Amino acid sequence: MKRLVPCTKWIVAALMLLFASGGVAFAEERIQMAILLDTSNSMDGLIGQAKAQLWKVVNELARAKRHGAHPVLEVALYEYGNDQLRESDGYIRMVSNLTTDLDRISEELFKLTTDGGSEYCGMVIDRAVDGLSWSRTNDVLKVIYIAGNEPFTQGSFPYAVSCAKAIRKGIIVNTVFCGSFDEGVSTFWKDGADRADGRYMSIDQDEAVVNITTPFDKDIVILGDELNATYVGYGSKGEALKERQAAQDSNAASMGAEATVQRSVAKAQGAYSNSSWDLVDAVQNKAVTLGSLKDDDLPLEMRKMTLPQKEKYLQGLVARRTALQEKINTANEKRRVYVAEQMKNNAGAHSLDRAILTSVKDEAAKKGFTIE
Repeated sequence: MKRLVPCTKWIVAALMLLFASGGVAFAEERIQMAILLDTSNSMDGLIGQAKAQLWKVVNELARAKRHGAHPVLEVALYEYGNDQLRESDGYIRMVSNLTTDLDRISEELFKLTTDGGSEYCGMVIDRAVDGLSWSRTNDVLKVIYIAGNEPFTQGSFPYAVSCAKAIRKGIIVNTVFCGSFDEGVSTFWKDGADRADGRYMSIDQDEAVVNITTPFDKDIVILGDELNATYVGYGSKGEALKERQAAQDSNAASMGAEATVQRSVAKAQGAYSNSSWDLVDAVQNKAVTLGSLKDDDLPLEMRKMTLPQKEKYLQGLVARRTALQEKINTANEKRRVYVAEQMKNNAGAHSLDRAILTSVKDEAAKKGFTIE
């Protein structure tokens, strides 16, 4: 028995090293991002930017690739500094745990209102580090973005402690100060990022973001509308969640033409998946099989079909969706070239999306991801 102990330890150590290095062939590529938003009185502009730019950020992260595969994208959302939240909770609320359900993140963003308040940065970072379902593997990119405009030192929980805890767990903390760069430095937003291997950035939350209209926008939106017809709700919540998808289309449209285009592009990316309610995604991702579903779980048009008819019907939807997604992505590549040309003489607004995307590309590269 004594001879087996060193061998057992060696095997365990080897397995741990294999998993930690990402050497497991079936390991899934993954990016986890938590957004912590100050929802106090002065932050209406910040919340507006988050609503308008969510799908743009999703689309850029969906372009990431490692080991030849695009990553699963999980997003979480916290709000803090709002007097409508409970004082006993530090005026902090987990709006959503890490999830691939991006329509839920959009839905919750559009519910946010501002009021108050007392903004405890150290405490909300600590809650996010401990409260979210972070991966335990080292090769997953795990990032927090905290945005606000009050001193980073507010509250009784030291930000140095929560930032140190974050980096011990492999979670990078990026700080986004809503105000001048120098003021953010003097109020310790830069120090918070430095302590957790992140980047400090400042933005003008009230600055109008530059949106460029392109010759490809109309076609992308039309294709996006056609794509909606390929979604088939199943199960007890299928219809309700399909209606939620339509509601998020409307929410994006309320933020302007750019957000509508980005929302349409998002539906053509692998990061936008709805296996919990859409039958096409569910069967393709092997979340369910057609034969296992009762007729009551299917939409009306499929209930009288035989199994072979159901399979043929679904194959038609898959083919239609794939063709539309390819057309959207082709048009979007042309759009990106056009926008890049128009932006050559424009440094771009100091906005939330710019802050996230300029930093996450560098941090993704350190984990072996490439983002075009």
